[in-house]
Amino acid sequence: MSLPSLPPEIQKRVQSWLTGSYDQQTKDEIKTKLAHDPQDVIDAFYRDLDFGTGGLRGLMGPGTNRLNIYTIRRATQGLANYIRKTEPKNKQAPVVIGFDSRHHSQEFAEESARVLAGSGIPVFLFRELRPTPLVSFACRYKKCQAAIMITASHNPAVYNGYKVYWSDGAQVVSPHDEGIIQEVEAIQDLMSIQLAPLDSPLITILSNEIDEAYIKAIRPLQMRGDIDKKEGQQLVIAYTSLHGTGITLAPKALQDWGFSHIFYEQKQIIPDGDFPTVKFPNPEFKETLALGIDLLLKEKADILLANDPDADRLGMAVLHHGEAQILTGNQIASICVEYLCKHLQELGKLQPTCAFITTIVSTEMISCIAKNWKATCFEVLTGFKFIGEMIHLWETSGNPYRFIFGAEESYGYLLGSDVARDKDAIISSCLFAEIALYAKSQGKTFVDLLEEIYKKYGVFREDQKSLSFPPSKEGFEKMERLMTALRKNPPQNFCGKAVIMIEDYLESTRHFIQEKKNESLTLPKSDVLLFRLQDGSRLVIRPSGTEPKIKLYGSVKQEKITDLSSTIIECDKRLQSLLENAAKELQFV
Repeated sequence: MSLPSLPPEIQKRVQSWLTGSYDQQTKDEIKTKLAHDPQDVIDAFYRDLDFGTGGLRGLMGPGTNRLNIYTIRRATQGLANYIRKTEPKNKQAPVVIGFDSRHHSQEFAEESARVLAGSGIPVFLFRELRPTPLVSFACRYKKCQAAIMITASHNPAVYNGYKVYWSDGAQVVSPHDEGIIQEVEAIQDLMSIQLAPLDSPLITILSNEIDEAYIKAIRPLQMRGDIDKKEGQQLVIAYTSLHGTGITLAPKALQDWGFSHIFYEQKQIIPDGDFPTVKFPNPEFKETLALGIDLLLKEKADILLANDPDADRLGMAVLHHGEAQILTGNQIASICVEYLCKHLQELGKLQPTCAFITTIVSTEMISCIAKNWKATCFEVLTGFKFIGEMIHLWETSGNPYRFIFGAEESYGYLLGSDVARDKDAIISSCLFAEIALYAKSQGKTFVDLLEEIYKKYGVFREDQKSLSFPPSKEGFEKMERLMTALRKNPPQNFCGKAVIMIEDYLESTRHFIQEKKNESLTLPKSDVLLFRLQDGSRLVIRPSGTEPKIKLYGSVKQEKITDLSSTIIECDKRLQSLLENAAKELQFV
């Protein structure tokens, strides 16, 4: 078949799929695209999918830059080869595999199992869809060498993904991520990959024992267990799983902690890869929470808990003075840190070695709170895998720090290190319910707790804005050009406020403008730029690791408060002005 309209390298890739031993349906889809949408074929074949902060993620369909059974097989064979090469003594250690409610997720999970078993590696395969944090837990509980979760988390329905965990239950980081990629890239002949049948003796189907073990494992994390059991029925909860996996475990966990007064958004607790009631199954978006908020108001519930489809993120709204108020991830995290510090101190368990971990784009209030309670706070790069990495380093280095809680601004949280090693919306649901019950016992809500924190530490306000690009070769190249241009000619001010310091995580340097001096950054290299302004504001610019977006994270603060309401309004005005000004300027870079 002649392919005159495609660049030579892409022609070669497409031809290999059309003439190779690929299934006929895949070939027919490629031919249809060539006839009606050749640009889509270019986007589907111009590169191989890369690992980002969330692993392998992309659009589903035929092509090397798409999620399909062939790219899944290639990734899994690379993982198998890496395990056999680097862990020869553990070659019989199993790999656990889970999947969410997305289209093809179960199929991709089964293909992964067949590849691993074909390489002689035992597999634990979940029988049904389950949350991402349960797969992380299962990896640890079953003493596996690695784990795979098939999910695209909160992305639209046309996406899917492939997350890899290592033996500690955390997402793979250096050197394992680079090592796996090298093995994947070394695979040239996809048809040489050996596939075992699904009834292979090396593939074990997991029962509900993992659910039960997880529920048991999180019980010791309660701060007020006896009170939760005694008074938990007083807290009224509205719940939605946004057509995903949370419904399989969150209600069980909440009830085990004592919170059984739950109303369910019936339209959204049915797993469905089309996510028919929402445009984006992301609880960060107000419109995504619309049906849940309607339920919150109808039942006069105290809180709304909203899991994303793979239940690693958790959004929340509260009923405050008869109105629904949505809290941001930064606000929720700050409330959690204050609550945990207070109750750990009351229990006599708060020490300077008690550690909280957050990311460089999340609120700086967490560090402020931890310092006030004489605990410790660390910042890592964006992506929860770096929080998991730090926990692992503490464990293996004999470091005295004890992980308490980790959070990122995008509704990702983890309580304790003995259960999961990724953000966990199941345990977070239980923690939020416990805090809400504590607040209710004092005639308060989460909003009241937040205002008390503002009065104590000052007003910290954060928001983000995204510059979206097409999910195509041209779109990703444009993102790269923009970041390169920012480094060559960084802005001197935003919103009329001078930039006083720039942190470039790709160059590992911190540059002080007025002093004209540099310092080295200790975090790993990453394509991130952080600007600090003369008024204390902060702007972080980073390409998304999983989506065709450049994200802008803005933050402002005001420590001296005369009137809380007016201070919040003023801070929000400064914040939106900062983000809008930055987005406008970057359009012309």
